[in-house]
This record gives sequence, structure tokens and C-alpha cells, in this order.
Amino acid sequence: MTQHRLIAGLDRAGFCAVLAVPIFLVHGRVLGEALMVLLALGFLLRAAWLRTWSWLATPWLVIGLLWWGWIFLCSLPRPGAGGLAASVQAFAALRFLIFVAALEHWLLREALARRWLQRVLALAALYIALQALVQFATGKNLFGAPRGGDGELTGPYRKPRAGAQFSLLLYPAMLPFLARGLRGASFMRGGAVALGLAGIAVMVLIGQRMPLLLTLFGLLVAGLWLPRLRMFVLAALLAAAALIGASAIMAPPTFYRLVTKFSDQMAHFPESPYGVIYARARTMTVANPLTGLGFDGFRHYCGEPRYFHGWRWPADPTDDGGGIGGCQLHPHNFYLEAATNGGLPGLLLFAALAGAWLITLGRGLRRDPAPLRVGLFVAALIYLWPIASTSAFTSMPLAGFFFVQLGLGLALARAAKESPGEGLPRA
Repeated sequence: MTQHRLIAGLDRAGFCAVLAVPIFLVHGRVLGEALMVLLALGFLLRAAWLRTWSWLATPWLVIGLLWWGWIFLCSLPRPGAGGLAASVQAFAALRFLIFVAALEHWLLREALARRWLQRVLALAALYIALQALVQFATGKNLFGAPRGGDGELTGPYRKPRAGAQFSLLLYPAMLPFLARGLRGASFMRGGAVALGLAGIAVMVLIGQRMPLLLTLFGLLVAGLWLPRLRMFVLAALLAAAALIGASAIMAPPTFYRLVTKFSDQMAHFPESPYGVIYARARTMTVANPLTGLGFDGFRHYCGEPRYFHGWRWPADPTDDGGGIGGCQLHPHNFYLEAATNGGLPGLLLFAALAGAWLITLGRGLRRDPAPLRVGLFVAALIYLWPIASTSAFTSMPLAGFFFVQLGLGLALARAAKESPGEGLPRA
């Protein structure tokens, strides 16, 4: 009886904590990450009490543990800058896999928990959008922070990171509402389309190039899954193009960043900062193809002269591939990060893990394309898309939002498999 009370109490605490995670990821990411760690530990404790370890055989988790184990082995202390810190960081990365497993197998098993988490995530998206619109209209957000250095809207933050978060949260929040609205009366259809177009407009106005490109790509993917939305997808793409064009007059900093600066960087990509970073990561991988350089290997070792190969910074008079100027905290691409951390085996295992997640999220969608599940699939796809400039894979708070939505998507996929028809109406 005592054990039953303890388990029930842990379940109630877990339900409350998982709803609080997205709130703290918006403001208070340290607390948000701490809650994620506590939920992962609670899941392990619950499994030990109940002697339920069958979840360890989940296919994506098996691949994830192989990836994590390889990165940990590659991060064992070696001479150089990484040292013991790399080993500790690599070991601690396990918390994210356990957290996602906890969402799928424990915290989100009940439909009530999934519905409430969806609502909290949608509110987070709405909050970021409203802060961005206030900043667009007044020049400052509600906390008094101005636009970013290149004119980007920072939303509720002081630095330009709203775009990636809003892009990730947009589709799970927007697609269920759109699907319901398009099935209703004419005024409901009009309202749903207007709100959907407003979401795309906010993404354009934020002015961050890669999140916008991935958002537009996500539109096309959503249209493939949900035939009823295809006219909306076409209208949204046309509206986005028109708004980008109009920004040359309405918001010159946005036009400069989205069009002028982006075109110049693509035309001279080898000499751009991204070109130098990618060349440096490639050189580091070629030099360490089997084991890479361990967790955060790019940051720890990119300053070594033996990796000064590749393209030059425009302002660099030497021909050393950018030298120390080519160093950043990470290589700005998940797959290059996996390669520098764990060599080619690490890259292959990470790609397999990404594929396993997407295959699981997409399971059954052809037969029953529930809009929320489609939105979560799109969010995961644009986050894991290989041709993109990204933050570090485990960088908070963006990674936190990804893992929360991934867990929700996996839980919905499991529920749909166990109870066909689970989810929102088809669109």
C-alpha cells in the first residue's frame, strides 16, 4: 500500500512538473532543464520500484543509447583541451534520452496529460508571437529590450533566438486549429486561415533566415500530409513572399537580413563565417574519422593550428583557414557536430537516431493524419533537417522544446498504435 501511494504521488508530481517545463524553458531555462533532469530520475526510480524495464527495448532508444555510449567512449579523458569536462558532459547527455523515454512511456500515457501539454506549448508559441509583434510595433518588447543587432525581432528575449523557438512551436499549435476551423462554418474557416497566415507573417517579421526557410519548408511538408490544407499552404507561401517584398519599405532591417545579406552570404559562401566553420569541422572530422574529438570537440580543439585548413575569413590577411577566428562554441550543424564529437561512427549513429525518431513519429500518419501528430512530425523534421545552420544539439532552451515535443509526438504515436483513431479529426 505504501508503495502504491508513493507511485501515485510520483505520478501526480510528474504530471505537474511536465506542464511546467515549457513555461520555464521560455523564462528560466535553468529551472526548465532541472525539471527535465528530475523527471528523468523519477522515471528511473519508478521503473526500479515497479521492476518495469521493457521500455529499454524501444527501437529508437536502443539506437540512442548506442549513439550516447559511443560519444561517451570518444569523450574519455585524452591530452588536450577537453579533459575530464568532456567526459562529464557526454555522460550527462544521457538525461535527454531518458527524459524523452519518460514522456513516451510514463508522463504522457494518459490523454489528459497530452492535451494539457499541447495547450501549454501552444500558449508558449502565442506568447513569443505577441512579444515579437509588440517589439515590431514599438521597437521594444514588453521588458524594454530592443531589436537585435541586424534588426531581428527578439520576442521576449534580449538576443535573437525567438525565431528558432517559434518555428519549432508553430506547427503543433497551428495545424490542429486550422484543421478544426476548415471543417466549420465560413466564419470559422476565415478565422482559422487568418490566424494561420498571422503565424507565418510573424515568422517573416522576426527576420531570422534559417528559421524562416525551415518554416516554409514545413508548410510544404504539412500540405503533403493534410490535403485539406493545400490551398492554405499556397496562400501562405504567396503571402510570405509578398510580405518579404513589402518589408523593403515597411521594415528595411528585415529585408536586409532576409534578402540582401542572405544573398550575399550565399554568393560568397566559402568566405562567409559559416563557410569557414563548416570547413573547419570537415577538417577536424577527416583528421579524426574513427573517434572524433569527444563531446564538444569542436569547441575544445578548433584552436589547434593543425586544423587551420579550409577557407579564409575575408578580413584575414593570412592563408591559415581563418586561424583562431574560425572557432565557435559548436559547428552550427547537428551532423557536423556529431562527426566532430564521435567521428564517422558517431555521425552514422546520430543520423540513425534522427531517422528512427522520424519514422516513429510518422507511423500511421498516411492512414490517419491527425493534425497534431502531423504538426509534431513537421517540427521534428525541420529541427533535424541536415542542411541547416543550427545551435548545438543539446543547447537550451531550444533543445528543451524539441525534446518535450518529441516526447509528446512519440506518446501520441504509441497511443495511436494501441488505440487506432486516437487523436484529432482528420483534415
